[in-house]
Amino acid sequence: MTTTLIVLAHPERRSFNGAWAEASAEASRRLGHKVLWSDLCGQRFDAVERAEHYAQVQKDQPFDPLKAQGGRPDGNGLPRDVAGEIAKLQAADRVIFHFPLWWFAPPAVLKGWFDRVLVHGALHSVDERFDRGRFLGRKAMFCVTTGATEVECGPGGKEGDLSLLLWPVAYTLRYLGFTVLDPVSVHGVHGYHEGAAQRALQARLTAALAAQEGVIAGFDARPALRFNADAEFDAQGQLRPDAASHSPFIRREG
Repeated sequence: MTTTLIVLAHPERRSFNGAWAEASAEASRRLGHKVLWSDLCGQRFDAVERAEHYAQVQKDQPFDPLKAQGGRPDGNGLPRDVAGEIAKLQAADRVIFHFPLWWFAPPAVLKGWFDRVLVHGALHSVDERFDRGRFLGRKAMFCVTTGATEVECGPGGKEGDLSLLLWPVAYTLRYLGFTVLDPVSVHGVHGYHEGAAQRALQARLTAALAAQEGVIAGFDARPALRFNADAEFDAQGQLRPDAASHSPFIRREG
């Protein structure tokens, strides 16, 4: 049985993001999947890594998050909320992230989830990352809303290219070994529409919710984002001269 983890990063479960996440969950269940949930705001997930999370941290010493997380291969000894999230990730074949874009990035709670949950030892190691990551064969996808229009969020758009704004979170999952699929986006989602514009927005949102069943059904056939393979870097970690660049984030000078 396929296990799908839904990660929702929005403070209002009744929002479109919440309804969209529910649509992903329902479509997955209709396919016979086991569905797991991480409603980060609903479960009051603490996005800030801090010494208080760890009983074993010596309070008279500077807090070192990496050392506190401790490289525990089984996750034992980690904070209960973190251990619970790790267990869900380890069980999932698919992870679908639902979130809005705020200030050109995902909400802070999602970044904090990455900071606290993706711990060295339990989910990755020096020798188990990228092409040798523990999550090879598993897939992740972003379902994202923006307040700006699709044109503004496209190449040359004033709000910045959405594909580039999402690259850091996509590469975070790539680090673990995930295959990251092309994102699904719904634009112009904000509360200032009125009259005909509001009715048009509601029609678009209703259509997006209805279309999600097809998105989930076609999940495995969806194109994946391209990243450079480990073999395309030299011993110093530089992109080799004969390797193509797939992103402005990894490129050669000139």
